[in-house]
Amino acid sequence: MDNTVLDVTSSVRGRHWVFRNEDDEIITDYVNTHGLDVLTARLLAGRKVDVANVPEFLEPRLKHFMPDPYDMAGMEEAVTAFIDAMDAGRPIAVFADYDVDGATSAAQLLRWGRHFGQEFGLYIPDRIREGYGPSEQAFEILKSQGFEVVVTLDCGAAAHSALESAQELGLDIIVIDHHLMEGELPPCRALVNPNRPDDDSGLGFLAAAGVTFMLLAGLNREMRRRGKSNLPNILDFLGLTALGTICDVVPLTQLNRAIVRQGLKVLSGVHNPGIAALADTAQINPPYTTYHAGFVLGPRINAGGRIGQANMGAELLSTEDSQKAYHHAAELDRVNAERKQLQAQILFEADEAATKNMLEDRVVVTAMPGWHPGIIGIVAGRLKDQLGLPVIVIGVDEDGIGKGSGRSLKGVNLGGAISEAKNRGLLISGGGHAMAGGLTIEVEKIKEFEAFIQEYLKDDVIAARQMQRYTIDCLIRPTAVSEATVNLIEQVGPFGASNPEPVFVLDNLNIAYAERLRGGHVRCAFNDRDGARVNGICFNAEEKGLSETLLSGNDTRVHVAGRIKQDRWNGRTRTDLQVEDLALA
Repeated sequence: MDNTVLDVTSSVRGRHWVFRNEDDEIITDYVNTHGLDVLTARLLAGRKVDVANVPEFLEPRLKHFMPDPYDMAGMEEAVTAFIDAMDAGRPIAVFADYDVDGATSAAQLLRWGRHFGQEFGLYIPDRIREGYGPSEQAFEILKSQGFEVVVTLDCGAAAHSALESAQELGLDIIVIDHHLMEGELPPCRALVNPNRPDDDSGLGFLAAAGVTFMLLAGLNREMRRRGKSNLPNILDFLGLTALGTICDVVPLTQLNRAIVRQGLKVLSGVHNPGIAALADTAQINPPYTTYHAGFVLGPRINAGGRIGQANMGAELLSTEDSQKAYHHAAELDRVNAERKQLQAQILFEADEAATKNMLEDRVVVTAMPGWHPGIIGIVAGRLKDQLGLPVIVIGVDEDGIGKGSGRSLKGVNLGGAISEAKNRGLLISGGGHAMAGGLTIEVEKIKEFEAFIQEYLKDDVIAARQMQRYTIDCLIRPTAVSEATVNLIEQVGPFGASNPEPVFVLDNLNIAYAERLRGGHVRCAFNDRDGARVNGICFNAEEKGLSETLLSGNDTRVHVAGRIKQDRWNGRTRTDLQVEDLALA
């Protein structure tokens, strides 16, 4: 069945618009079984929610989804080893990744320990100097500082050589991770990872923050078994769990959905001095949404790791000292602004270089000396969205070594191609997964690598480009862009990976008004044939290639695709259509 929307096979952004779901029978089933309105039923149908599971989907509670933490392989051993170490007074250090998932995982465990008067050490590796995950040098530093037990969070599952060195140093290592694993388990005291080959818990969708939350549940259970009372309420840490889950872009289904729905309420309670300081600095107010977590709080926490102050995010989220929290929040805000300026500069330079040499239906590879390795991944993602092609951005250092980061299209296995380039001797190192990859390369081999990867993936890119689709939930009229519709949409949230935010189309609208704003955005308004008006805004309109159409004058009639958003500012609420694509009507 052809599910094309309004015959749009090539929008202004070159997309084929298709309906997410057009099964009227199942939509009627939702309405009749649960007494839902048609819009909510259509959104649920588009997300393939089983009719019997609708109540739990619309009201996800942790108790409905929370498993036994010991269902995870290695959890009982990890819990026992950890509390044995605490009881014996052995110094414990937390070693976490430098991203938001790592920082929120570390903050949960540090806060849990502080409840018992224990101050665990904290080590976050520098992204540029040390790279991802534990290393022999890091373990030597921790050993020299007197630590005997190290818990790795959001890393460690694949660090075989580093863990072997830790064993030789006499360190006990407990690994808490969620990344994919292959082959034999690394040497360590205990390893918890729902994606380890022998784990059948079915919890592989959890972020590291979620696995850490499960660890805390196990730790409380063991403490209770050993006769300890006055245990911390781990639900107090659920806001951190939600923040890490959102920012790591794991599927917001099942347990993750309950974590985020409940956790955002905890986060909004502003019991955490670090969150309060960061929100104040960023000028946002609760209640917090997935947008606040993913696009306001998350980037600031990440900024320290991107530009060289790796510990700051975890320290901010774990401190009880308001003065320290505000200092860190202000510094992270400053560093994030610096990161955005650097990102804009690199994006401009990369865009110029890419479009100058771009081949149709090929992977875009662009490189330049001095591009910051902490920024290139973001730039690759932005260029990929802008050009509709897989993109690899490489920054070359003063020694002639390039660090590259790539982002891909669905159906183009970029990480696999990078691994093949490594196998053929074109790279110093490299790998990744289908949608993203990283590499290290000698500058003189960049051209050879570019030719290889473009030819290797050419057919896949052509096929993926032909299948590029923009999924629409339903057609609506301008009067549906309202607070009432926002309230219906929010029932189906929180939105993120595997639960996409609804996209609507309004057809045959006249562009009534358009004004260019700073930053490449366009404020706009549309009228339908009956004179009904809808206000809109198109963020990054120039980057999306939509500004020319929007500013073309009020004789232009368009179909408009976008999201319905509420803008709260100075005590006033405004409902807008956030424009994402256009098609000439």
